[in-house]
Amino acid sequence: MAYAQGKAEVKVRNYLFAQDSDDVALTRFIALAASTSGFLKGAPGGHLPGWHQPGRDNRAFIETLHARLAAAYPEAGQPFHAVRLWTNLLWQPAYLAVIGVHVHGALPALARLSQARQNLDIDGYRLEPGPQYRAGTEAMIARAGGELRGMADAVLVEINAVTRLKRLPAMRLLADRMLGLMVRLAQYRPGTGIAEQHRYCALWLEAMGLAGQGSLETIDLPGGRQAAIVARKGCCLDYLAFPGTYCASCPRQEGALWRERQKQDAIAELDAAE
Repeated sequence: MAYAQGKAEVKVRNYLFAQDSDDVALTRFIALAASTSGFLKGAPGGHLPGWHQPGRDNRAFIETLHARLAAAYPEAGQPFHAVRLWTNLLWQPAYLAVIGVHVHGALPALARLSQARQNLDIDGYRLEPGPQYRAGTEAMIARAGGELRGMADAVLVEINAVTRLKRLPAMRLLADRMLGLMVRLAQYRPGTGIAEQHRYCALWLEAMGLAGQGSLETIDLPGGRQAAIVARKGCCLDYLAFPGTYCASCPRQEGALWRERQKQDAIAELDAAE
């Protein structure tokens, strides 16, 4: 009797704590995203109260973040606050999509992504376990790019219900995010060549309906080396909050200056990797 009861208890424990293949795949993806990026913080699970998730009523979430940005950067003005909302809501989905396609080799259901607010920033996410999409790289880019654009379109509607954000500059900033990730791809997947970076960049922008909203350029470095850099069309408006400060790739700078700044960054990164 005791033996039978013990077997039953073991079965119950195994049932409660067993992980199916979808759980294991998601756990691996979350761990890989964290180790690859060095900062993405995720967990498996469903939506939590007070978080943002596509398809839900997210107005209170966006209003709260907008109010905090406006209070923290009153001199920067409404355009900066709106842009920060946009870049905050889309940076994690973009990173996760690229890491899923190019590093993990499969895509979780990004359309069910939940994101957390940490004071002035969105940082932290949850994903529900489920089947992941596996296919060739081009097919995964097409799928992930379509999901990202659908998410972006929904977020733009949400933001414009709270404050004003024009579509063209918003989409150019989304393109900028993908350009930067294609430059990072050489770090995320060592051995990725510049020709591949250019090709993947074109595929992502096409899949997201952002073709022509930015590109990569190739520059020569000392020692016969080369690197891909960003030729962006959008501006994050950070200079409004931090006067005199421009991103290395900011298009508001004269062309020779943004090339030289990105060149120096590329040299430093390559030297550090050697």
